[in-house]
Amino acid sequence: MLYLHDVWVNWFEGEENGYNVCHFHEWRKDDGVELLDQVPLLKVSTVLFKYIENDLSELPQQLLDDIYQKAYLRKNHERVQLDYCFIATDGMDIIVVDTIGYNIPIRKSRLIPRQEQLVYEMIESHEPIDYSFNDSSSLKEFHILSPAPELMNGLTRKERQLKQLLFMALDQLRACDNVAEIRYWYTEWSPERYGEIQQLPFEEVWQQLYEEIQYGWSAKHEQFCENLIKGQPFFEKLWEMEHGSRVN
Repeated sequence: MLYLHDVWVNWFEGEENGYNVCHFHEWRKDDGVELLDQVPLLKVSTVLFKYIENDLSELPQQLLDDIYQKAYLRKNHERVQLDYCFIATDGMDIIVVDTIGYNIPIRKSRLIPRQEQLVYEMIESHEPIDYSFNDSSSLKEFHILSPAPELMNGLTRKERQLKQLLFMALDQLRACDNVAEIRYWYTEWSPERYGEIQQLPFEEVWQQLYEEIQYGWSAKHEQFCENLIKGQPFFEKLWEMEHGSRVN
């Protein structure tokens, strides 16, 4: 068994999509970074790696057995044993996992660059361990509250968070089923189509708005998001967390 020592981690909890497990250059000062004293390192197949990185499904039992109680957290100069914590790599990407005692990857982190390099050097001459598991990744369905990776590609951490906030607000808008309201917001997005929008039924307006908004991120997206969430305390709080200021 390979081990990495003195491992800095920044846990992202309950994230099923790897794009929300931020790489080191996107870590923030107020993130809760921890120091792991020792963590087992596994080289796995790319299929299994993607399954761990982009899902919250059950981990292979053999993998859990192999790493059981072999990781330690360093806390107040003491070593605290962790039941199921490990580093997985397919030789191209790396992720750290802590199941907090369950059999699914509840907490995920990336490594700092120096330790990433060390991992690649350590596993270079090793073959992937063959763990059998029920691969459901091909069945995974993305939706407005769990956007497909291609909708987040190239965005910064702040942009991804704001885009997910926008999608949450759009999803709520759909649930309200108010045709006048959805027409108003689509007109805000595409004022030049005002006349046409007034003739469209609710579902068509919502679908067209979502299709136009879902790709990329721009100042127009950000302004639209700010306007859409105004007066909604929960959404405004999420906005504040990204901007450090209230919605105008």
